[in-house]
Amino acid sequence: MNPTLQGYTSAVLEAAGSTGGDGLRTLATDLESIEQLVLSAALTDTTMRPAVRRAVMLDLLEGKVSAPARRLAAFACAAVRAPEVPTALGWVGTRARHAADGVDFDEPPLSLMQSRQRVGGYATAIHEDLSNAELEDLEDGLFRFARIVQSTPELRAALVDRDLAPSARQGLVTQLLEGKVHPSTVSLVRYVVVGGRARDIVGTLDWLVEQTAKARGWRIARVRAAAPIDEAQQGELSDSLTSLAGAPVELQVVIDEALLSGAVIQIGDLQVDASARGRIDALREHLMPGGWEDSGFHTGAMPTSRTTTHTEGAG
Repeated sequence: MNPTLQGYTSAVLEAAGSTGGDGLRTLATDLESIEQLVLSAALTDTTMRPAVRRAVMLDLLEGKVSAPARRLAAFACAAVRAPEVPTALGWVGTRARHAADGVDFDEPPLSLMQSRQRVGGYATAIHEDLSNAELEDLEDGLFRFARIVQSTPELRAALVDRDLAPSARQGLVTQLLEGKVHPSTVSLVRYVVVGGRARDIVGTLDWLVEQTAKARGWRIARVRAAAPIDEAQQGELSDSLTSLAGAPVELQVVIDEALLSGAVIQIGDLQVDASARGRIDALREHLMPGGWEDSGFHTGAMPTSRTTTHTEGAG
């Protein structure tokens, strides 16, 4: 099964289980009912993009199942290729039923890249529930703990020791971090222990710092507009970008009359140039051999390095 979906499912099941057995049983029952819906004809259409499949599932399940079931089913539809959607829905339903019945599930060994993808799936579910400020806390907590592990040979040796039971290594993480960092940091590092590659723990933590920074970048949309945008238009734009990002998006609007009309929107590493100036520049670039230096296309990218050099404890 898709590694990203494995990690995402683990996070949603863990959250549902924290509310008691009833939460898991409701989730499992809802997922089983989703699997029986006649949806495969539309959701297995190979011309439908993953984001569209996810949106279709969210719309279809609105008010019909619990929020965790709707969320997990929609993610499953986007995480796999279109023909694999029915299988993915069946898999998450089975996982949820086993969890509700108290059946233990051990994450199977995967390659380095697949292990990071699995941990990334778990992180995605965590990110969706956090505010911008909490994402910043998570990013900082992960970074500081990675530096502690990197600079403490005894701790690193314990966390990568595959002869030590995963529960014992998770317990060590909890002992070191609980009450000192945001709870999401504890949950994510605990999952790195079982879902990631043991000897890649520092690399995985640093990779998660980058992923969290990117997730935070997708919460802020920078809008350069040729003219003021009224409240209704801002609401429509915010709703559209929220659907794209999968979480509430904050608009930062500045007026730039040089655009002539329209707007340029940057969110995360995506830039959409819907301005008159952008269309003129694109035409000029197309017509002039060698292009035009001042083309107006400057795709932003989230920074992937940090200048902070914390070496103190995670508290």
